[in-house]
Amino acid sequence: MALGARDALGPALEHSLIITRDIGSCAALAPLSDTEILIGAHPLPDERSLACGARLLEWVRTLPPAVQPLFLISGGASALAEVLSPGVSLADLQALNREGLRSGVDIGVFNARRTEISALKGGKLAAALRGRPARALFISDVPGDDPAVIGSGLMGPAPGGDRVVREVVACVEFALDAAAAAAAALGLAVYRAPQRFADSATRVAARCAHELSLQRVPVCLWGGESTVTLPPHPGRGGRNQQLALAAARLIAGHDELLLLAAGTDGSDGVSEAAGALVDADTCARVSLAGLDADDCLARADAERALKASGDLLYTGPTGTNVGDVVIGLRLSREDAIHGSGPPRVL
Repeated sequence: MALGARDALGPALEHSLIITRDIGSCAALAPLSDTEILIGAHPLPDERSLACGARLLEWVRTLPPAVQPLFLISGGASALAEVLSPGVSLADLQALNREGLRSGVDIGVFNARRTEISALKGGKLAAALRGRPARALFISDVPGDDPAVIGSGLMGPAPGGDRVVREVVACVEFALDAAAAAAAALGLAVYRAPQRFADSATRVAARCAHELSLQRVPVCLWGGESTVTLPPHPGRGGRNQQLALAAARLIAGHDELLLLAAGTDGSDGVSEAAGALVDADTCARVSLAGLDADDCLARADAERALKASGDLLYTGPTGTNVGDVVIGLRLSREDAIHGSGPPRVL
């Protein structure tokens, strides 16, 4: 987003403050004298996140009068930068985040709880502008694409109003548009789910596997954000790997079906993988490795199973985050076996 702003604004851009989780994604900007890069923590905030939040609030309060600020907000901002309300400790914040990540609570409800203990979120940063005009562009990874929810409302509307112009410039539909265009370029017909998913990973897996088995087109697309309720001592993985492994059980033995579940930011939970691409033999490969898919799902240890089956997907950081995508592919038996040419409609 910062690179895009630099391309668009050119010399009119006087200074950039970038708060991110990965210095590598800002390699092109790091040497520039007009750019300040801070590293926060994600998905669990720590002392770095508090330092980032304090610097952001100071930056807003000390803006020169003639400068019009531009805010670029994406998913992940909730953890990367924070200023706590009086009486709230870092331990309190981390406990709330752990509970939210563990329980699979709706992201809107979770962000509302984070807003309650924040001196930055829920429009409070916008209020610090004290009526100054500003513009905020959002990349959304939340249901409804509401600026009051994205990043826990890091640049949401201030109580009593403000002079911030807000615009969502990307969301999961953009990713699905790109996938549909790529399929069309290959001459493949597409089924696209009419609504985003927002349910547990296992239920989303059941829905996607069922719809994939019923459709008579080669490509099926879904987008949204699933949830996972973690056990007391979870293993490794993320919601997309949990979804993919759950789907693998349902398409086992169906040689014509494949399913990919991945995070558009290139990461998934505490794993380095973006997600996984599973097929009819995934569970068989898991079993051959001496593991049990059901047990790995129950322990939220999908990464272990999918690593053993060779189905993990690694992309590295993509530089954007519009939620998760699930892509189903339905091949003819001949194409599934021989992999020759573009898939044909069954």
